[in-house]
Amino acid sequence: MKKGVRNVSYIKLDYSKATPFFGNFEMGFLQDVISSIHTNLLKESEDKKGSLGWLHLPGTHKNEEYEKIKIEAAKVRGNSEILLVIGIGGSYLGTRAGIELLNHSFHNYLTQETRLSPQVFFVGTNLSSTYISDLIELLKGKDFSINVVSKSGSSLETAIGFRIFKKILADKYGEEEAKSRIYITTDYQKGTLKLAAIEEGYKTFGIPEDIGGRFSVLTSVGLFPMAVSGICIDKVLDGANTAKMELAQRDINRNPAYQYAAVRNILYNKGKTIEILASFEPKFHYFSEWWKQLFAESEGKEGMGIFPSAAMYSTDLHSIGQYIQEGRRDLFETVIQIEKSEKEITMGTEPKNLDGLNYLSGKTVSFINEKALLGTVDAHMNGGVPNLVIRVPDICPFSFGYLVYFFQFACVISSHILGVNPFNQPGVEAYKNSMYSLLRQPQKLSENSVTTQAITY
Repeated sequence: MKKGVRNVSYIKLDYSKATPFFGNFEMGFLQDVISSIHTNLLKESEDKKGSLGWLHLPGTHKNEEYEKIKIEAAKVRGNSEILLVIGIGGSYLGTRAGIELLNHSFHNYLTQETRLSPQVFFVGTNLSSTYISDLIELLKGKDFSINVVSKSGSSLETAIGFRIFKKILADKYGEEEAKSRIYITTDYQKGTLKLAAIEEGYKTFGIPEDIGGRFSVLTSVGLFPMAVSGICIDKVLDGANTAKMELAQRDINRNPAYQYAAVRNILYNKGKTIEILASFEPKFHYFSEWWKQLFAESEGKEGMGIFPSAAMYSTDLHSIGQYIQEGRRDLFETVIQIEKSEKEITMGTEPKNLDGLNYLSGKTVSFINEKALLGTVDAHMNGGVPNLVIRVPDICPFSFGYLVYFFQFACVISSHILGVNPFNQPGVEAYKNSMYSLLRQPQKLSENSVTTQAITY
């Protein structure tokens, strides 16, 4: 078998374009380290109060709540033109990743007859009054429902979004019908949102205590909005369950998650402190955003960690491509390659050939895209940038579920190799504490402030 290429799992990890930068013995050295980490994770997961509920979740999901997700999603699909998802960070990114990856590239722009499902929009992801106001305008004359997602219920962006759109919903439908259009996804037992749901009678979905935000996309956090948008969540979880079974393999030569975690840390110790997750498929944009949060919050602490970045090729080859090719040699790339395109376009022939493209006649655009990928990997590797390629058969719910579990598992192993706790994020509190301190001060407008008419919610 070619060095750096393994072919025993649903996805294939090819790190042959990284092996020139390290010795193969280094992978072997990490075999026992990673196997020991895996053993400890399994032991710790038996404690339901930990943070490892995601490890065993696939394959155990078919319960009363799962059926409730399907039933309520069908109701929203029947009575709403828009589902408004209110959340931030781990309560938002994985959901949007799935919806944008698995639906039509222009899902929200299609007619409802073509979509056969509601449009899905997101709020609570920022504190921009312009963004919120524009969304309010978009909702005028539309039937909509709300899904508020926050495990703690204390995220300011989410709370502000909920307060504003809850009032708009009540003004449109009246208090009682508005309540029937509000879905709360939060902790099963405690928290601000849980108390509000009990007080007001909102429908709720639970987030298991032992699953943190950035690991929650395969819970009701992601499953309910994805189901509303028309995605087959059974297949998403089938993919995750297949990953769970395949990645239980203890041989580093047969486990791509082991290999990915190992190569990342080997390269990190050689000064490669920036990782670029690259894709030649634009639908992966928000998947990359979820991946960035997963690795940044899990590894980036105690003065350590690989900085996760992302690029969309070939677009970004015309912007940051110059830096990647010839800039500082402190980075490596992980490229997601889709082996079979969802749709095909074949290049034709023009009699005059004014654009000089007749040499591409008969070739598909996906074939051209593949050659762009292979050429980029070779060029960047030859320029001193190690490359890992993750080959995925196609874009489908099964693949999405598999990739989510793969990256979650690899991230936790990688964090433990590094020696940090992957389940906390103490640094996030710093900006919050500073922000809340400033918010408690009286608002002051400078002489140069521009004021506009404000609406109170």
